[in-house]
Amino acid sequence: MNSMTGFGRGAAKLGAHAITVQVNSVNRRGLDLTVALPDAWETLEGAVTEAVRKLVARGKVHVVVEVDGGATDGEWDEAAVGDALDRLRQLAEARGVPFNPTAELLWEIASAQNGGGQLGEAEEAWPAVEQALSAALRGLGAMRAREGEALLVDFLGRIGKLHVHLEAVAARAAQVPASFREQLLQRLRAAGLELDLRDERVLKEVALFADRVDITEEITRLRSHLAQLKELLRGDGEVGRKAEFILQEIGREIHTIGSKANDLQISQRVIECKNELERVREQMANVE
Repeated sequence: MNSMTGFGRGAAKLGAHAITVQVNSVNRRGLDLTVALPDAWETLEGAVTEAVRKLVARGKVHVVVEVDGGATDGEWDEAAVGDALDRLRQLAEARGVPFNPTAELLWEIASAQNGGGQLGEAEEAWPAVEQALSAALRGLGAMRAREGEALLVDFLGRIGKLHVHLEAVAARAAQVPASFREQLLQRLRAAGLELDLRDERVLKEVALFADRVDITEEITRLRSHLAQLKELLRGDGEVGRKAEFILQEIGREIHTIGSKANDLQISQRVIECKNELERVREQMANVE
């Protein structure tokens, strides 16, 4: 099980350039992927997207590919730089554009002259970009897996608490009809009516009540849903969407038990179950 939150970084060399790839992700119901590349390498977006999709199924993922300005350790050809500057001045004068060279302009011309400003073709750059991207995705995957393990421990603990509350509800549910019968007889005695426990009217009223508050089916289904959820969390692959459906069914059964039980002790347990379930739902929003 993986979290949808993570970060990874990778680097590679491309000639005189250093390539850095950063990938970060946060929770999102589907996969929302954005890629930022240098303009000269925009055609690599499809390949980057394909690589990310092999690892990530859900989440808002942002990939940034950055390249440094290039090395300029070689000797500059001052004559070539001056010639380029002269051509720019002539072009500006011909077009009536004021020409005021700056240090930044000289740096750009010098870097371009010794090859530092050229990124090269996207196809030639892809092996280096892929190397950096792979390292970044490994880091992202490792972080998502670590957070997923921590979430799994939390989920299993909360499922255990739900089981405890459920078994307490099941044990109490078996006592509810008898408790109702005693309360009924006490109310009849308080009203001055003494009826035998075997009186048909008493037995019929108790039987009707027992049928109304019977939660056997809900308890059985809830046990099954909790077992399915635990199995899903321990399995491989995408968890989030399937878990959300199971949690919805768990919530429905808990609500029905609370509506039918008509017993204070069961109602208190139902409140605790709803609290635990809400915490699981909140955390499940971070699971892939």
